[in-house]
Amino acid sequence: MSDPLRQDLLDIFVGRATRRYGLSEINQLQHALQAAALAEADGAPPATVLASLLHDVGHMIHQLGEDPASRGVDDVHEELGAQWLAERFGPAVSEPVRLHVTAKRYLCTVESDYFGKLAPDSVRSLELQGGLMSPDEVEAFRANPYHAEAVRLRRYDEEAKDPRARTPDFDHYLRHVPACRL
Repeated sequence: MSDPLRQDLLDIFVGRATRRYGLSEINQLQHALQAAALAEADGAPPATVLASLLHDVGHMIHQLGEDPASRGVDDVHEELGAQWLAERFGPAVSEPVRLHVTAKRYLCTVESDYFGKLAPDSVRSLELQGGLMSPDEVEAFRANPYHAEAVRLRRYDEEAKDPRARTPDFDHYLRHVPACRL
């Protein structure tokens, strides 16, 4: 794949994703690669692998500086990222990204042990992102046709924080782009 989209993705993920990922001991690129590797190992469809790779693009395209959550600001990275992705890919990529924060809220609400799996920075941002869901919010989330893939993506997201993990490089996952482009 040699086109402007590939270059945009490389500029963002290889160029800007080298800062630390939240409070973990990895950077954003490592986090993205680990999430995609987990999706691939799980047999996820190409769109979910790509969504897993690109799910935090919104963190790298906003103009709010590093770690806005520590200043009490929700960077709405899921919305920014989904909008950016929707201009380039179909909804099977952009919608799980849009919903991955909502999926965190959902899992914390419906699974008694999920909150305990959250990293400290994810706990901190949860309140900014709306906290636990009401029963109506749970029902609305479950009615969304992309909710299951968003939950799947969220689980990869939470697990993708291992400083010792080995993954394929970024280009390995870009092979999924042609099948998922608009």
